[in-house]
Amino acid sequence: MPMFQPSRKDGIVGFEGGGDGRILDLDTAVKDGVLGGVPVGGYGGGVGEKLDLKKMIEELNLGEVPSVFICPISLEPMQDPVTLCTGQTYERSNILKWFSLGHYTCPTTMQELWDDTLTPNNTLYHLTYTWFSQKYVQMKKRSQDAEGRASELLTNLKKVKGQARIQTLKELHQLVVSHSTARKTVVDEGGISLLSSLLGPFTSYAVGSEVIAILVNLALSSESKTNLMQPAKVSSIVDILNEGSVETKVNCVRLIETLMEEKDFRTEIVSSHSLLVALMRLVRDKRHPVGHLPGLGLLKLICSHKQVRSLIVSIGAIPQLLELIPILGPDCVELALFILDVLSSVPEGRQALKDCSNTIPTLVKLLMRISESCTDYALSILCSVCKLSPEECSLIAVDAGLAAKLLLVIQSGCSPVLKQRAAELLKLCSLNYSDTIFISKCKLTRTIQ
Repeated sequence: MPMFQPSRKDGIVGFEGGGDGRILDLDTAVKDGVLGGVPVGGYGGGVGEKLDLKKMIEELNLGEVPSVFICPISLEPMQDPVTLCTGQTYERSNILKWFSLGHYTCPTTMQELWDDTLTPNNTLYHLTYTWFSQKYVQMKKRSQDAEGRASELLTNLKKVKGQARIQTLKELHQLVVSHSTARKTVVDEGGISLLSSLLGPFTSYAVGSEVIAILVNLALSSESKTNLMQPAKVSSIVDILNEGSVETKVNCVRLIETLMEEKDFRTEIVSSHSLLVALMRLVRDKRHPVGHLPGLGLLKLICSHKQVRSLIVSIGAIPQLLELIPILGPDCVELALFILDVLSSVPEGRQALKDCSNTIPTLVKLLMRISESCTDYALSILCSVCKLSPEECSLIAVDAGLAAKLLLVIQSGCSPVLKQRAAELLKLCSLNYSDTIFISKCKLTRTIQ
């Protein structure tokens, strides 16, 4: 049996093979408070149900586990610990795989093994089992308590008003965020319909923000989504999107995205000037970048509806997005370019892109900078703008270093379609120059700088 030495780091006795220590059995560990003095055995204090260690580890999915329970090879909790002759303990399947790869050493100490016997570490197994059992029983009890409390809160919600209603919603919100059983209870007991009924023309911000925060954590049925798509309820969601905190705005965005997944979704729901303005306000809020990705994600979905594109252009989305691009992360830049590319498919969008002074310089800088997709979108937009006004725009583009960037695209490992588009744009840009002057414009030194 391996030797033990106390390890304060984990707040639990650690197994360190080969050191001076004392043999610690399970009863001693529990008596001394190593595992919090929790009795070993039955589930829930004596029910007697034998719990499966693998199931407990998977369901708990704990972020922090005492290192003594962790296999040094996989860095996962051990379910079948075995000890080598060096005194080091590993998960059986992991050490067997190590041996199968031709290694005859201890993975931790790299000592050569003088004996390949794998000794089951029963004491460590029992300690691991007891520790996870304790956590599992606590989790189950909390889940059962959350289920009952969620049911109580739904009953109360039918009766209370004013500040009491807000407090009830806040508590229910915390429960559904923390417990899957609470979410299931709310769905099973008709909570979604009850919560949806609280959204309407006279809904206060305090009530509406909590209702939406709860709804985005629930699995909405097709019927529930249809109910939420009623004009009065959508109007309430848009109002809250306009005046809410950034967290509430993100929740509103998530809820609208969920509604857009419904096959009976109607385009007029997002053909709202107020909705689009609120969404752009979230996207361009530099103080709260957490809203950029969800806001752009919803705007991308809305752009898929052709009828709304001109309206998006009319609220000034194009210059706002171009101004924002330099401070965005790669994922957000790709979304912004996708949106601009889609908007360039309508005449108003192409004209707005041409009229914006930083369109061409911004897009030229992005070529071959972030990803092939970003380069593709940027080239597509540049083609749309340059074709709209070849003489004016191609001059600006070449002065911004476009010719050199296009040569890089053509010589790169990009897709043939992308190379063809770059070649066509390069040809368009060369029409205003003599061969000698255009070749001088294609020098790569400026691009590298």
